[in-house]
Amino acid sequence: MATKLSYRWHLRRLMATKDMFATTDLQTLLAKRGVRLSPAQVYRLVVQSPERLSLKTLVALCDILECTPNDLIEPVATPAKQKKAATPSLQHARKPRAARVTTKR
Repeated sequence: MATKLSYRWHLRRLMATKDMFATTDLQTLLAKRGVRLSPAQVYRLVVQSPERLSLKTLVALCDILECTPNDLIEPVATPAKQKKAATPSLQHARKPRAARVTTKR
């Protein structure tokens, strides 16, 4: 059975444990570590789960929050839904037939 891989992003929770509630605070701390992100990028990083994340940003977040990547990212595996296979009788019914050509005289 195939497994669907996903993750939970805990940046907002970890920020709260450090009494950081404004994304501008995080932006300043990231900039001190050489990670330059716009206010919109930092906001999305905090409120959404990122699809892509540079290792430099990940390391900076771990340094700021005094945590490990395992604290930020929680892997989640769920069984993927399997597609039902078509029954042989349905496959036979969908088979195309040859056309019959008739001519009028």
